[in-house]
Amino acid sequence: MTAPTQPGEPAGRIDYAKTLDLPTKRLILVGVLLGLFLSALDQTIVSTAMPKIAQDLDGFSLYSWVTTAYLLTNTALVPIYGKLSDLYGRKPILMIGIVIFLIGSALCGLAGEPFFGNLFGGGMMQLVVFRGLQGVGAAALGAVAFAIIADLFEPIDRPRYQGLFGAVFGLSSVIGPLLGGFLTDQVNWRWVFYVNLPIGLVALAFIYSKMPRLASGLQAKVDWLGAFLILVFTVPLLLALTWGADGTYAASGGWSSPTLLALFGLSIAALIAFLFVESRHPSPILPLSLFKNPTFAWGAVARFMIGAGFLGAILFLSLYLVQVQGVSATAAGTATIPLTMGLIIGAIGSGQLASRVGRYKFLMLIGLMTSALGFFVLSTLNADSSYGSVIFRMVLLGLGLGPALPLYTTAVQLAVKPWEIGVATSAGQFFQQMGSTIGTAIFGAVLTAGLTANLSTQFAAQAQANTGNVAARLTTIGEQVKNSTGTATSERNAAPQSPAQIKASFDALRTNVTKAIETGDAAAIRAIQSSAALPAEAKTQLTNVPAGGVPEQARPAALAGALGGVNDGEKIAIASARAQKVAFADTISTIYRYAIGVAIIAFLATLMMPNLVIPTRPKGEKAAPVHIEV
Repeated sequence: MTAPTQPGEPAGRIDYAKTLDLPTKRLILVGVLLGLFLSALDQTIVSTAMPKIAQDLDGFSLYSWVTTAYLLTNTALVPIYGKLSDLYGRKPILMIGIVIFLIGSALCGLAGEPFFGNLFGGGMMQLVVFRGLQGVGAAALGAVAFAIIADLFEPIDRPRYQGLFGAVFGLSSVIGPLLGGFLTDQVNWRWVFYVNLPIGLVALAFIYSKMPRLASGLQAKVDWLGAFLILVFTVPLLLALTWGADGTYAASGGWSSPTLLALFGLSIAALIAFLFVESRHPSPILPLSLFKNPTFAWGAVARFMIGAGFLGAILFLSLYLVQVQGVSATAAGTATIPLTMGLIIGAIGSGQLASRVGRYKFLMLIGLMTSALGFFVLSTLNADSSYGSVIFRMVLLGLGLGPALPLYTTAVQLAVKPWEIGVATSAGQFFQQMGSTIGTAIFGAVLTAGLTANLSTQFAAQAQANTGNVAARLTTIGEQVKNSTGTATSERNAAPQSPAQIKASFDALRTNVTKAIETGDAAAIRAIQSSAALPAEAKTQLTNVPAGGVPEQARPAALAGALGGVNDGEKIAIASARAQKVAFADTISTIYRYAIGVAIIAFLATLMMPNLVIPTRPKGEKAAPVHIEV
């Protein structure tokens, strides 16, 4: 064991970066990367399977809660696991996290099976609870994995390996939707969860057999009260933001509803109590002294902003691809592959470059400037932007956001004491995840308000461009949207039809109208009556068609009247689709204009961080090997 070399350093601390050989480090790294891949993959693979899961378990009312439960437990527990890993070692905490995650995965795959009966009220609620358990395990994977890099590698080597971790997140966002779709369509949605088991067991084997305890040497009591208070602060806050953004309590006042205000009040009270307790505990869950460190403090602000911008970019870009570009909802996840590839290149490239030049701040600033530029070009998207130009914008944004994943972690780990790395690293992740949740809620509110206003404006514009019944109908739809009383617009999460698709459906409708009038075809009449696109007055003309069709002498007038109604319906459908596309494009462009401000704040916060130099590898003999228990 090494003697203390810094004031306050625990006497039992081992410098694993110097005492472990490189092959052992790489084997440990494989296990850690596999564990992190599990956590990252689970966030993308499940979303593709959710429509089928909700259908099989008859639980569309709990659809969003499958994701919310996972995020709640994951975010709330990250700083707690970080502190526990400092106290008890990375290995036991990481293994506990993987085991809990695998148990949660197995239970998720079994949700709704007959032997569970009516546990928790049914299959979908079982899945929600088990996803929360998965999040409990996943929090340990994310909290500990990034700290392990600092334990295994010297500062000059850390950025390149942190870049690999960033690439894992990017890779999972590509593989997840593809694998989720394949397993759901070709095997069974339950395998979306079961696939975690073999990967997790391999990761456990690597970690158990090759990883030392990676203990910091700290001997302290766990701050259980602080851990409880951070949960009471985080969970109500995330619940209130989630429910406020999705309109759960819209009927009782929206954001000002008593339930949401009570949750916000509880969260604020818990935060005040948490700060009081942490300032007095000898070994707090989140040492407040970290905020006196300018690298940690300004880095927390920057990561909070980056979290908001990153998740917002993914969510609203997918929405743009569905609503404006016409990509299917299932394919929207894979359509963001260019963004992911830019992110992977940015993460790995910046990590490699930082290790070579020994500095990182200029790379972070360049990345944030590139992000701001990426958000700017995304803010110029419109209803007629080509898919090729969207790809260019996605790659540019990914290149800018990529360096944020490895370099902020590197910066914090260099700025704190080695035995504080676990809590400092996990706290940085906590702020980034909180930024993602809060940013999504705020941007979601901007989307809801902006979309209503833009839809009303666009329907009014389309009404002015038309005349007669078409203009009157479009005006009515616009008023309904403005007053939020109508459902005339298409489902907001479904891709609108293209003009070619609309024309094809109305050509089929014209054929049915002709058949109905000329021959009284019953099937044609049923198809006409079930058409949602045909105006009601046009349907009325075809209600009393005689069994053999309209008499020959009256047929031309009947055809002209009915086909005129079909033509009006086609014009209304095309104008409505156009209004929807333009409204969505304009609203999402506005969100990206706000995101430019988010990137600028992150840039300014990063500018305030000290420009620390990454210590180079000391010359001379390596530290003598020591006995390390595995």
